[in-house]
Amino acid sequence: MSDAAPSPTSSAATLPQLTAAHITCSRGMAGWLQANQVSLVFTSYQTGRLYLVGVDGAGGLAIHEVGTGRAMGVWADPQRLVLATPFQVWRFENVLAADQTADGADRYYVPRVAHTTGELDIHDVSVLGDGRIVFVNTLYSCLSLLSPVHAFRVFWKPSFISKLAAEDRCHLNGLAVRDGEAAFVTATSRSDVVNGWRARRAEGGIVIDVASGAVVTEKLSMPHSPRWHGDQLWVLNSGTGQLGTVDLASGSFAPRAFCPGFLRGLAFHNGHAVVGLSLSRDGSFSGLALDDEMKKRDADGWCGVQVVNLASGDIVQWIRIEGAVTELYDVAVLPGVRRPMAASFTGAEINNPLTFEE
Repeated sequence: MSDAAPSPTSSAATLPQLTAAHITCSRGMAGWLQANQVSLVFTSYQTGRLYLVGVDGAGGLAIHEVGTGRAMGVWADPQRLVLATPFQVWRFENVLAADQTADGADRYYVPRVAHTTGELDIHDVSVLGDGRIVFVNTLYSCLSLLSPVHAFRVFWKPSFISKLAAEDRCHLNGLAVRDGEAAFVTATSRSDVVNGWRARRAEGGIVIDVASGAVVTEKLSMPHSPRWHGDQLWVLNSGTGQLGTVDLASGSFAPRAFCPGFLRGLAFHNGHAVVGLSLSRDGSFSGLALDDEMKKRDADGWCGVQVVNLASGDIVQWIRIEGAVTELYDVAVLPGVRRPMAASFTGAEINNPLTFEE
């Protein structure tokens, strides 16, 4: 795939429509997935959907849609998905062997375990090196583990949070795992009062080093989706629409690409970043530098996924969603997967397939 792939304003391929949404993609999107041997996963909490994106038998883009209730953070590898929903954390397992397919899919993820947490406003979710599921408990301003008895087990909290309370004080939202350990988190502010972050959306967004508790930077605007990749800390500076890196010594943010939307959801594959975009929402997303940047560029906001070449900063492929879906939350990649599908725990397909071990 060359860097001369279609830009977001180029001609697009029209896809089968899902959930009263108009979905288009760059003409090279399916070819990029095929050439890079990867599939994508993204979530929309606004419509309660999990989307799995791959390539069909004819070489076209195939999007599989699963109803989940409000779908937030998602962690994925080729054999397993972990998904945060309104009051539960679900574990999906692939039930197909290497030589099996189901309706053209080479991975079929079935929900096997649901852990009920209650309404915690879970944002990012990940799996540590020892296999434990860790999640950002935004309501209580902390990182949490699953508890066999209680709603959650406290794993870590910022030092400036004086009390664990259901108050969404700083809007802790993102988690980066490094070498199997929780390493960095993002929050909208240092606030230690109920919903205090809402008055500090435009500036004061922070990254915290989990091990030391030190604030790496507080120069961001509503940061989300910190990820450790290529020995660098990558962050979506959502209030400005920028993907970039944070220097751990100076705290400075170096923009690498601008994407026309409120950014949440970040994954990497083969020299590219996969970024989720949402339309700006009145209230929470308004009054940010992103508004001025969009006007300066004479740009319309996007909801969808864009693929950024890390070497050039160019957007080389994209999926755009218009209509009923206006906000996404998270994205993940599935290396070595051609066409993923999943069973919904809200639909009849949960009863099949009935696979078993001997």
